[in-house]
Amino acid sequence: MWTSTNETAELVGDKSAQPVTEVCLGCICQAISGCKAGLTCEGDTCGLFRITWAYWSDAGKPTLQGYGPDHPDAYRTCVVDPYCAAQTVQGYMRRFGQDCNGDGQVNCYDHMAIHKKGGYGCAGDLPFDYVNVFNQCIAAVAAHQG
Repeated sequence: MWTSTNETAELVGDKSAQPVTEVCLGCICQAISGCKAGLTCEGDTCGLFRITWAYWSDAGKPTLQGYGPDHPDAYRTCVVDPYCAAQTVQGYMRRFGQDCNGDGQVNCYDHMAIHKKGGYGCAGDLPFDYVNVFNQCIAAVAAHQG
């Protein structure tokens, strides 16, 4: 699902731990942007996951091969690339993963909340449309797998 048309993405930091499943990444993508291919930057957010520079930086500044994290184009080239953007989400969740809804687990719902509200304020209400699209996506995947 997460392939890149560019060179292989490199993730600065731990490459082994992937806290977010592909299904969860796909549903976060669907909820945040409709997962429309070719999304570039609009205002302060870029790519399929609508990632800000601060989010990318907090995620460890993953880059595409050939770009160092301090290259002027490192942020934009990464977050508009589906694979590198997904690695950015993984890096952010490694850093900020927490139980947002108080159910005693850190799972896809928490990752969805963290992605929308940030690593310091993921508890509380989320936009209805965002949660609704996310929940429909999770249900559709479960029905397809089940």
